[in-house]
Amino acid sequence: MNSDVQIAGDPLAIPHLLPPVPAHPATVAGFAGLARSIAADRATWAPLVRYDATTRWYHRLRTGPGYEVWLLSWVPGQGSGRHDHGASSGVLTVLEGELTEHVGGGPRRLTAGAQRVFAPGYVHEVVNDALTPAVSLHVYFPGLTNMPMHPSQATDSGAVTAPPGIPAP
Repeated sequence: MNSDVQIAGDPLAIPHLLPPVPAHPATVAGFAGLARSIAADRATWAPLVRYDATTRWYHRLRTGPGYEVWLLSWVPGQGSGRHDHGASSGVLTVLEGELTEHVGGGPRRLTAGAQRVFAPGYVHEVVNDALTPAVSLHVYFPGLTNMPMHPSQATDSGAVTAPPGIPAP
């Protein structure tokens, strides 16, 4: 008796028998929409959140063709350090709590639901300056392979500034 593979051949060698590649975002707006849809699905991400008093906690939530999604938690006082994301663009979405983003234009308070979109080379620092924990979602496209750290550059007012050549958003 012949098996299905013997009759039909190797299904991986016959593209028309494979399921279609799932659609994925192709624009910044599409990735921002992806982040919003994941944020709205609290039952998927909330049980995964952990808080670590010694370091920021993070978990890769999803990968797709050309992108990855990370879930991070921040207890009060934790921060990312001043950094960029190499060749990756990204979308940061605050899911719970409040975070402060320090950029060349001064600090920005980001509350639950806020989104920030950034291009490769965008330098910032994210800190939980609040008294309660925070959770954020980060979509990187292409997937994050490099996160160069930058020295802190404080002004007289205490605001962090971007290095020369990096425009403030």
